[in-house]
Amino acid sequence: MGTSEKIDELEKKLEDISRGDPKRIDKQHNAGKMIARERVVALLDPESFVELDAMVKHRNSNFGLDKKRPDGDGVITGHGTINGRTVYVFAQDFTVFGGALGEAHAKKICKVMDMAVKTGCPIIGLNDSGGARIQEGVVSLGGYAEIFYRNVASSGVIPQFSLILGPCAGGAVYSPAITDFTIMVKDTSHMFITGPDVIKTVTQESVSFEDLGGAMTHNSISGVSHLACESEEDAFDALRELISYIPQNNAEGAPITEYIKEETKEIKELDSVIPNNSNEPYDMCDVINLIFDDNLFELQPHWAKNIITGFTRLRGHPVGIVANQPLVLAGCLDIDASTKAARFVRFCDAFNIPLITFVDVPGFLPGTEQEHGGIIRHGAKLLYAFSEASVPKLTVITRKAYGGAYDVMSSKHIRADLNVAWPTAEIAVMGSEGAVNIIFRKEIKESDDPEKRHKELTEDYKEKFASPYVAAEMGYIDRVIFPRDTRKELLIALERYGNKREEQPKRKHGNIPL
Repeated sequence: MGTSEKIDELEKKLEDISRGDPKRIDKQHNAGKMIARERVVALLDPESFVELDAMVKHRNSNFGLDKKRPDGDGVITGHGTINGRTVYVFAQDFTVFGGALGEAHAKKICKVMDMAVKTGCPIIGLNDSGGARIQEGVVSLGGYAEIFYRNVASSGVIPQFSLILGPCAGGAVYSPAITDFTIMVKDTSHMFITGPDVIKTVTQESVSFEDLGGAMTHNSISGVSHLACESEEDAFDALRELISYIPQNNAEGAPITEYIKEETKEIKELDSVIPNNSNEPYDMCDVINLIFDDNLFELQPHWAKNIITGFTRLRGHPVGIVANQPLVLAGCLDIDASTKAARFVRFCDAFNIPLITFVDVPGFLPGTEQEHGGIIRHGAKLLYAFSEASVPKLTVITRKAYGGAYDVMSSKHIRADLNVAWPTAEIAVMGSEGAVNIIFRKEIKESDDPEKRHKELTEDYKEKFASPYVAAEMGYIDRVIFPRDTRKELLIALERYGNKREEQPKRKHGNIPL
């Protein structure tokens, strides 16, 4: 065979690899899903994808597998760019063995994961798989474990993203669970350990695929997923936006974008955002969107709605936002809110993204359900995360900061760099009515007019303690500021503290209360 024949042979092989099985491709399209190769092209910058291991085939002969040896073994791997930044990617191909993971399939994924770490680039997994390849038995399980190990080794080193674009069952769910962010698609994405049929057999429960492990289930009930998108195209758009806030690896800073705005301009709307009645809610997202360059890119918006987490920019610099949401449960911290915020804080700290916290918290949510569910343990996660974080930490107290929740929400005592308060701030052990009921219980009871005396004492308590000034006197608040100056204050602080360094005690790792 001459040179030209060999070149022709390569061309034919590459054509065959990219062609796929037309019937299976049609079935995938009819289910409202792209095939793996289409997904990679749609996600990455045009003509940037470089495929690796396209000719890899499995070597298993069990159950007639030796007669079915497709090129690529059901997963496409390689690297490309998103907005000019290099990323590594793997895309499981549901048209080949239902995307099931075998030995060769796993080795391909492990290879790009290793390359991503070596080169300091994000790794993106496009998951669409029925789980372990049963015909390969324990070898398939071993492949999953190799991937899990690399997920853990990569954690906090490079950003890891998982897009769930079809079924994700059994052991396959644990790799996405370890990664930093998981994005699902409504109606077509599913994640579960055991499917509806197994559940019916074991527990006699009847449940649909969607109710068990659909996108909205994991975005609103379990908190497994960070975003639920309407389509695969929307999921790719969301990922591209998300990755724009995040550095390539833990040794780099987040990408800065050009931003031109009148920086000294007062935001007068903020002066009237807090209602006169301290029990009246307002939308903290409105506050955030007024202050920063862009509207908040919110993460997990459907789960633990009493706390807000997400990314935005300040003068083009990406920042992570943690904020109580007075519209939901009055902004109280509960189990889910604590867990949601703690994981986000740890991500930002791992990847050098400054944290800005907005506080309006009456305390931790009371009740037997919370206590028995371990609010002490879960609340400690958030306390641990903020205390451990060494990135710039800026805190704005807009209204209530009561009890232990004041401490937990990035207070000066757990080493926030700048703590400012609006004049509407109420920093106290508890709300005035509760405090008066405890302190003056006997006096009120013995009074000629208990109701009148209770009101007088409540107003007196508010005057003395429900303000930012006692905390400011103690140095726990650096500045009491006009709300309209919040952006200006944060800009100055970010400039001052942007390059801070903190030496941590030498240790293997801490023991966060998981």
